[in-house]
Amino acid sequence: MRAVMTCLLALATGLASAAPVHQAPADGPVPVRIERDGDGYRMTRGGQPYYVHGAGSASGDLEQLAARGGNSFRTWSTGTDVAKVRAMLDRAQRNGLTVAMGLAVGKERHGFDYDDPQAVAAQLAALRQEVRLYKDHPAVLMWLVGNELNLEYRNPKVWDAVGQIADMIHAEDPHHPVMTPLAGFDRTLIDRIKARAPSLDLIGVQLYGDLGELPAKLRAADWTGPYIVTEWGPTGHWESPLTAWGAPVEDDASRKAALFQQRYRGVIAADTCQGLGSYVFLWGHKQERTPTWYGLFLPTGESTPAVDAMQQLWTGRWPANRVPSIEPARIDGRLAIDSVVLAPGGAHQATAPARDAEGDRLQWRWYALEESTATSIGGDPEAVPAQVDLQARIDADGRLHFTAPARPGHYRLFAEVRDGHGHAAYANIPFRVAPRQAK
Repeated sequence: MRAVMTCLLALATGLASAAPVHQAPADGPVPVRIERDGDGYRMTRGGQPYYVHGAGSASGDLEQLAARGGNSFRTWSTGTDVAKVRAMLDRAQRNGLTVAMGLAVGKERHGFDYDDPQAVAAQLAALRQEVRLYKDHPAVLMWLVGNELNLEYRNPKVWDAVGQIADMIHAEDPHHPVMTPLAGFDRTLIDRIKARAPSLDLIGVQLYGDLGELPAKLRAADWTGPYIVTEWGPTGHWESPLTAWGAPVEDDASRKAALFQQRYRGVIAADTCQGLGSYVFLWGHKQERTPTWYGLFLPTGESTPAVDAMQQLWTGRWPANRVPSIEPARIDGRLAIDSVVLAPGGAHQATAPARDAEGDRLQWRWYALEESTATSIGGDPEAVPAQVDLQARIDADGRLHFTAPARPGHYRLFAEVRDGHGHAAYANIPFRVAPRQAK
């Protein structure tokens, strides 16, 4: 790798840098450099120190990202709509944001064959054209070669291809660093990347519930170079507690926000040696096991407690009007981890108590979906499960009185509470409907 050195992790508890300073518009590329700085590394942009306060976002509210203290966002591909990409870059520049440009690279688990030299060459040629299209835009920060190419891979030639792509980018664009984001890592993977893609400037690290293990993972893998945490956020659905029938238990919105602060301060901001910032996932919304698991916004656009948390982490200041707080959802007093089973057609009560710091009047919404049956990995697309028609009413205190579905199956009950100022908190609880067993 370029400029690899031994360096100890600094376990300071403060922020790794001050709040971001938005750059003035420029007419051409703004040079970005990763340099050795004492016992560690630093990144500069236009000659000034630059620490990434970022979020993953292809189409989220960029204006709010900037207003909340963010200075960058990452994408996962450029796509084929050149006008759309240029408009995105222009919008980023207007808001003082930079873009870590994702380049879609074929994945072995999706059928790409790295033993096919023609396919590899065609991919390289196509990516060269993408780099040429956008490399001179002043909002470009760096290039991300693929995403989680190590997830369920077997052919180490993928890292040869990554190395060739990195070499190509450096030849076409000397102004911006190149990295590849990894779904976790170990010594074997890092050794392969060092040997087969030595021209990468840094790596991207993607960890969720196990983010706290990052310092130990870096030492065990002997990675002493720079990195950015290119995805992090709530505890992942694959590492969460399960009900008796295997439904993952999702944290409520307030619990997630508390974990964001704990993980950022304890791991991301604490590494003032190798870490150059992070991109929280996801500045927007998406269906991945549930519609709320990873998005920092509801599908209807409201910001959640995690957005307030990121503003405080990035700027040191909470917003004047805070998102409501919420407690875990319960059915008849039972939590998700209790593996709630209901008889068809039975009468029940659900609660998810919420409070608003400013005393704003809260509006409640409850709804139920069939439990997701998706088995996809790595953020592959999923369909939102079908909504369930519940016989239900909400009382003045936001409690739901409902009749269990008549059809046996697996379901999930969602609560959303809004404050009327564009903010919302949420919680959900999986449940099963099954006939009572005769004694």
